[in-house]
Amino acid sequence: MAEDSELLDIICDGPYVPTKKVGEPTIMVPKTRKEYNDADRKAVEKNFRAKKILVCGIGHDKYNRISACQSAKEKWEALQTAHEGTTQVKQSKIDMLTTEYELFKMKDNESIQDMHTRFTSIINELHSLGEIIHRNKLVRKVLRVLPSP
Repeated sequence: MAEDSELLDIICDGPYVPTKKVGEPTIMVPKTRKEYNDADRKAVEKNFRAKKILVCGIGHDKYNRISACQSAKEKWEALQTAHEGTTQVKQSKIDMLTTEYELFKMKDNESIQDMHTRFTSIINELHSLGEIIHRNKLVRKVLRVLPSP
């Protein structure tokens, strides 16, 4: 579990870069690979693991978008932008999905299962964009769109 947390830190904050003190006044500069000790190598290895995790679960088209990124953080940010878009695009998606939610109705000759699948898809997309609708509101919405007996 601790390793998972460390990998998430690398994805969110950027890779660990081993440094050393040099000169007067003392400044920190990156070490060369030859200067790495075992602890440095182990810490740097985590960036490679984080990058591997990010690319293992994506398709070829998304891989091409992030293959030039050097760090796990860069890859993650590129994937976020590709998935969510810019802030304006994200807000437009939220607005469109919110309208779809508000106007949601069960279609003629649609099974309850199909209607529920369509409804869940809208809710899940809103949730992935940071818009959360409370459970009691969702239940009331579903009950309102069901056909009368």
